[in-house]
Amino acid sequence: MQDGQIKSGRLVGKSLPIAIFIIAMPALIQQLMAAMVGLFDKILAGSLPESIVVSSLDGLGVGSYVGWLIGIAMAGIGIGGQALIARAMGAGDSDQSHAALGQSLLISFVWGAIFASCMWLLAPQLAALALLEEQVQARAFCIEYVRIMAYGLPFFGIMMVGGMCMHGAGESLVPSVIAVLVNVVNIVVSWVLSGADLDWLGVEGVENPFGFDLYVAGIAWGSAVSFACGALLTLIVLARGIKDLRLHSDRLLLDRSMSWRVVRIGIPNFFEGLSMWMANLVVLWFIGEVAEEKLAASMMLDTSADSAELSEAGQGLQGVHIIAVQWEAFSFMPGFAVGIAAGAIAGQFVGAGNLRMARRAVWTCIGIGVVIMGLMGLVFTFFGSTLTSLISDEPVYMETVPKLLLICGVMQVFFAISMVTRQALRGLGDTTWVFLITTCSSYLVRLPAAWLLGVVFEMGLVGIWIGLCGELVIRSMLFLARFMHGGWAAKKI
Repeated sequence: MQDGQIKSGRLVGKSLPIAIFIIAMPALIQQLMAAMVGLFDKILAGSLPESIVVSSLDGLGVGSYVGWLIGIAMAGIGIGGQALIARAMGAGDSDQSHAALGQSLLISFVWGAIFASCMWLLAPQLAALALLEEQVQARAFCIEYVRIMAYGLPFFGIMMVGGMCMHGAGESLVPSVIAVLVNVVNIVVSWVLSGADLDWLGVEGVENPFGFDLYVAGIAWGSAVSFACGALLTLIVLARGIKDLRLHSDRLLLDRSMSWRVVRIGIPNFFEGLSMWMANLVVLWFIGEVAEEKLAASMMLDTSADSAELSEAGQGLQGVHIIAVQWEAFSFMPGFAVGIAAGAIAGQFVGAGNLRMARRAVWTCIGIGVVIMGLMGLVFTFFGSTLTSLISDEPVYMETVPKLLLICGVMQVFFAISMVTRQALRGLGDTTWVFLITTCSSYLVRLPAAWLLGVVFEMGLVGIWIGLCGELVIRSMLFLARFMHGGWAAKKI
């Protein structure tokens, strides 16, 4: 092999466009399937008995932040394994790649079990932080959802980290197929257990024939069971092996040196994700403040609390927020997938000693992300009401969700730059700078802007979203500046 060429893995001998396609397209399917799990959960909640729709979506919406935290907890381990495997693939070092895979999976299971215990115990505090104490039913649904999801966390860790390790080797088709199967399991089990009728399929008047009627608990169990199935499939695939990467049983024994290398890369990534998650919990608190103010004003005016007036009364705002976030997830999935490709390909070229091609790969991926996410922004801008009605046509949601989708649609180009560049830097192992940029931008710009516009200037949820999306302009420029600086090129991992 010539110097500077990738020496092992699926990307050997592939041109840059083909390499991006090989990783990004299956990764996009994988992200789509992951988002469909969350979206389908919201659709099912919207199809529950009308008397509990708003409270179930509020509880599920707050509980969904635990799903995000689960991803954050595991991504730190996954990005460590991915970066090490990408470098090893570029250099043709199979011993290092196999060791990184085994230790990443070991750590993911142990960390998942510890994290699950914490989430189970802290579920009531999460509901309280979102100011659901006065909404008894929503609070109960939130706690129930979080605690059931915790049971599936160790399995989710194996599935997610195993998939990220495969990305580092240039293999994203297999994780995407697993994601499709996981999605099918989630849909079937969640529908069977929740008791939701077939309204979500456009079939009215047909009741769920199974009679379990677990409601939100059934939706949560569907996710937990699907995670277990995904973990089993991931282990089977890795034990059989993909191109130049295989899980050996002896590599699952603790290797302190390799474990520390995985964790050392992953720690900044974990704290970056944790800082984002905590910032978004603060956003939930902001939304709770807005909701309480509107509810108090409504009570003073003796306003009835029927569905048509819930929005004015402040109830349902958590559900409004999470529905908009759920649709927004479909826009950043292409950016995330292209970012995965940027990090994996650039990491392999750095391992092969070819910094020029590493830079070229990242810039190409940024351009692709901007085009795709920009087009998605146009969809949000012009079809927000249609997208909202697919989940629920309750007035509380139809009134505000389209406005939020318009705001995020306008900012999609900057979101694309931020997302792809951040993912590239992560894949290159530059996780400390990613953590610093994300944390500083979130706490010095994002939260103050959301508080001022949403609460102080009384613009409500719309003002909060203007602050959240406006911050992406600054964050995208900071990530670009770090990439152009080039400090990642000399980083030893």
